[in-house]
Amino acid sequence: MNRKPLTAVLLAGALAASVAGCAPGASPTSQQSTSPSGEITVFAAASLKGTFSQLAKDFEAANPGTKVKLSFAGSSDLVTQITQGAPADVFASADTRNMSKLADANLVEGTATNFATNVLEIAVPPGNPASIASFADLAKPGIKVVTCASQVPCGAATDAVEKASGTTLSPVSEESSVTDVLGKVSSGEADAGLVYVTDVKGAGDKVKGIPFPESDKAVNTYPIATVGSSKNKALAAAFIATVTGDKGKKVLGDAGFGTP
Repeated sequence: MNRKPLTAVLLAGALAASVAGCAPGASPTSQQSTSPSGEITVFAAASLKGTFSQLAKDFEAANPGTKVKLSFAGSSDLVTQITQGAPADVFASADTRNMSKLADANLVEGTATNFATNVLEIAVPPGNPASIASFADLAKPGIKVVTCASQVPCGAATDAVEKASGTTLSPVSEESSVTDVLGKVSSGEADAGLVYVTDVKGAGDKVKGIPFPESDKAVNTYPIATVGSSKNKALAAAFIATVTGDKGKKVLGDAGFGTP
């Protein structure tokens, strides 16, 4: 019987081990998950501008080679854009109603995660020239109040507070986002506006905030989800994990958001 030399046997064994080591799952290195990479576009409610700008910056720093593009507007406007095919990877809404519209249309991946809450506050110009002290004051004759339109989350919250308190407002303007309302107040075009407590805090000395007890009748919950048409769902999921994780909770909490 023809026997192979021992050296040939050993070489064959070494070669086999080398090939096996290159096989999927065989190397500890190959088993490690790859770092997120690439670019995503995040559509987020206007009230999230400050916090998401910070979180996107921190995310990019922690994940070199990634880019997070941000687009802010009223949640209902963002839903319309996504429904019409606008390229987005992540959607963060200021209410569950608008997120449900996308979910019902099968335009989001999986189940949305609730990550923050917010309540309304009255914003007035510095010095409060109209002497607004309560929600009922907003209905007084001659008071120029600005609100969000009803289809926008802050507008729906305003409607809920009106109904719960029995107070009917007659706004001189209905805006498509809280930032537009805030702009009219800070410029002196309005005596008061209804925005989120986080918007008042973020505006600094541009406006003065007036809390009112009826605000607890309309607590908005913020959900976030991956858009179904995303071309980088791994990176989208990684960003969402940052928003819903300890880092996100810290940034959101510091801005005045509540926890669901």
